[in-house]
Amino acid sequence: MHRYRFLLPFALIAPLAMIAPAATRGDELPYTHQEDIIYGRKFGTALTLDRFTPKREANGAAIVLAVSGGFFSSHESINPSLVLPLINRGYTVFTVVHGSQPRYTVPEIVEDMNRAVRFIRHHAADYKIDANRIGVTGASAGGHLSLMLGTAGSQGDPQAKDPVDRESSRVQAVACFFPPTDLLNWGKTGKEMIHATDHDPRYRPAFDHRERDEKTALWVPITDPEKLRQIAHKISPIDHVTPDDPPTLMIHGDADPVVPVQQAQTMAEALKKAGVETKLIIKEGAGHGWLSILNDVNLFVDWFDAHLKKADASDGAK
Repeated sequence: MHRYRFLLPFALIAPLAMIAPAATRGDELPYTHQEDIIYGRKFGTALTLDRFTPKREANGAAIVLAVSGGFFSSHESINPSLVLPLINRGYTVFTVVHGSQPRYTVPEIVEDMNRAVRFIRHHAADYKIDANRIGVTGASAGGHLSLMLGTAGSQGDPQAKDPVDRESSRVQAVACFFPPTDLLNWGKTGKEMIHATDHDPRYRPAFDHRERDEKTALWVPITDPEKLRQIAHKISPIDHVTPDDPPTLMIHGDADPVVPVQQAQTMAEALKKAGVETKLIIKEGAGHGWLSILNDVNLFVDWFDAHLKKADASDGAK
């Protein structure tokens, strides 16, 4: 197994682990935890999520947490320190593990996240949540996936054989850390990140796009720049912004060496131009994760409190 896959998640998770609340060190936990709920299957592989339910009175809203760093996802990366601030305000939290690179690419991973939201919404009554009050959060690749749900989540197919696929994957609020948003303008206008080799070696498998060669019946790399641009467009949240997108909060360090702060800045501009309620907090001198990041998770909870109250959820799962 390659060590480098874990470097990006560690930048975020290590600070959180050092300041985990006492409840994670032996006190009674304030939630019940249901592990490995299967929300879908892909080529015989189960896709799973965990459900964290407050033991005290729940507020009826749900938060989807994308467990993703460098588009790598694993059950072992689920961190209760990210869950607890949400639990303490009454949210039911679903931590979603998606299909990972190097096996799966970003478009396939986006499909997994849409499937997870549809599954959660389909089982809203079972989980005692309001299907019209679902928020999403994540960091880095998880932030990208959160914004893809916010901007490109869609109605279900009413003719689908699977009833889960008839559900909407729209969410009603987004809050995320340092998200990639525009692969065609990376750090500056016109700088494209369309080839796998344009990316850091740690993340290249997620962008190793392939297509089926009808002559050989084999899957071969896509090399046509125009086809690669079309894929980059499809997986860039900024290219899906519309006026009906949900309220969105982003927090990004201005010294981030992995994802340029420009990615959040231009995304915020696009959302505001479309009339979407948007807030961008820039952390001066911060990189791709910082020691006080748990305090900023509380800002996410405040954002969800402001936008997932029952009276404010009139747009529903449109």
